[in-house]
Amino acid sequence: MSGLVDTSAIGQWRAIVTLIAFVIANIIVLFPFHVPLYVPRPVVRLFLGSLHFVRFKFPLNFITAPLIADLFLLAISAIGRQEVHDGTIGADNIEPLDIMIFFITLAYIAISIDASGLIRWLAFKVLQWGGKIGHKLFFYLYTFFFVLGSFVGNDPIILSGTAFLAYMTRASKNIENPRAWIHTQFAVANIASAILVSSNPTNLVLAGAFKIKFIEYTANMIVPVIVTGIVLFPFLLYVVFADESLIPSSIEMHTLPNGVGTGDPVNPNIPYVRRQAEERGNTGEGGQPGVPLEEIMNPFLDKKGATFGAVIMAATLITLLAINAASAKNNQHHVFWVTLPAAFVMLCWDLAFGWYHREETRRTAANYRGMIERARQERRTEEAAAASRQSTINDATASTAKRHAKNPSSGGSSNPGSEPLSQLPGPMKMVHDESWQIGSQQEERPNLLSYSSTAHEWLQETFPTVMAVMSHLPFALVPFAFAMFVLVQALVSTGWVELFSVGWYHWSNKTGTVGSIGGMGFISVILCNFSGTNIGTTILLSRIIQAWQKIHERNGTAISDRTFWATVYSMALGVNYGAFSTAFSASLAGLLWRDILARKHIHVQNHEFARVNFPIIAISMTVGCLVLVGEIYITRDSSPYDPG
Repeated sequence: MSGLVDTSAIGQWRAIVTLIAFVIANIIVLFPFHVPLYVPRPVVRLFLGSLHFVRFKFPLNFITAPLIADLFLLAISAIGRQEVHDGTIGADNIEPLDIMIFFITLAYIAISIDASGLIRWLAFKVLQWGGKIGHKLFFYLYTFFFVLGSFVGNDPIILSGTAFLAYMTRASKNIENPRAWIHTQFAVANIASAILVSSNPTNLVLAGAFKIKFIEYTANMIVPVIVTGIVLFPFLLYVVFADESLIPSSIEMHTLPNGVGTGDPVNPNIPYVRRQAEERGNTGEGGQPGVPLEEIMNPFLDKKGATFGAVIMAATLITLLAINAASAKNNQHHVFWVTLPAAFVMLCWDLAFGWYHREETRRTAANYRGMIERARQERRTEEAAAASRQSTINDATASTAKRHAKNPSSGGSSNPGSEPLSQLPGPMKMVHDESWQIGSQQEERPNLLSYSSTAHEWLQETFPTVMAVMSHLPFALVPFAFAMFVLVQALVSTGWVELFSVGWYHWSNKTGTVGSIGGMGFISVILCNFSGTNIGTTILLSRIIQAWQKIHERNGTAISDRTFWATVYSMALGVNYGAFSTAFSASLAGLLWRDILARKHIHVQNHEFARVNFPIIAISMTVGCLVLVGEIYITRDSSPYDPG
């Protein structure tokens, strides 16, 4: 081993602490928790107007854990300026800043298209074409999510597709469990996102690390991915979910209540519209809400916004492919030079459209706010009346018991106004308490939180699309990715990545091309669950493969072109497919998917996620790797790999 890499740095305490910090950070990403913190009174009073200490729960999760690990390593001088620079600006063809700008700007366009209602409307059309035949509808939705995910990536599919399926399965009479539909959608969205570089940040990291042109990446990935999709469908339908309660032969839908779904659909991005719909839906008869069915059968579609967004997205992707294909391999342009102007144009459209229709959206928001307030007031009145009736019954029962126990002539005062507050009947005490609460609320001074809430509501009413898109943009990805880049760079500088690459050096030498495909595919899927999501896995494995190249260069030996690209594209399959393996934290999309389902009252447990996904990831990786073996042997030879 000493002849391959210099391992002297690994024995130093800084290197050991760096590895421990990396492992602990990834364990916390896998098992997040909260730490209670007590904030001083002046700070709390400034923001919340409270007069007491407030107990906050500080989250240790995929954002804070890697960041704290980086700060800790900086504090003990285990890493320095160079690691931070290389982990943010970039080194060895991996440019985190460019990747993040590219991904966020392209995500804005994709999510803006989603906010226009296009994906929900297309899903509604697919539902119409599929009809009530369960297997036919399952196939149509499978194909729809696969095709759409190939172009816009997995995030818009997760955002709109998950909610659509949650509503559809709840509105069905004979789909007892949504498991088949939601797990299939999640798997297909992540499989399809492996085709285009722009569909997933993992693809961007990989393409940048090995100087792969976008069109070359797609040409090498499209066949394994499409074959995976073709083989996986019958496996899901007839093996994994072969149960009439999951995918019925004939789907029976609940009917819409009278007067629901007959009018023009309202933009759900406007404040209070979706909230009012959910509150009304939660009071549906028989526990089956009518509003989820209305969301499916009468979807909102902003035709102008959807058309403009689709044109911008198509033009952006075509321009990206053209410029990337035309540029020299060692003189490639920054990809965000294309997506940043496109996202700015889309943002200007959304702002102008919102401002032009501001009176209409504000009027709609006020109308639905009034409906919510009236509905809540009616519920409070009904609850007060019920409490009054119960109090009257209790008082009558108590007075009867007293008359039997005492002399009837020894009664007390019957004037309720002379009784102390604690002896007043329930409703009177309730009114007194409510009046006191209202008076207290009126005496509260405005604070930073109240001002921020008012400003946020004004922005939502004036620019509903922009605010909806901003709320769904994966901003959490930015600090997480930068922190993981820095952590991996710390492993590089302390010698750990070189040590890991030695293991891969021996494995690839002994097993050849086929072993490299199988080994890298297996490692990448496993590490997605234990190495800071599939993004952290891609960063780490890309550095290991780069170190593997350097070992061969130092030894004067060459990696065959076939083995090198087999390793790279097997990793591409693994980090995309690994998102639907055994843990939600295998990808940020998995965490988003779980949260959306929880808001729709569908709770997927960790063990269920792993149990259902295990056969899906097993067949997907097996098929993908087998096809990749054939493709590599047909398109590549055993000549030495030339990094160019």
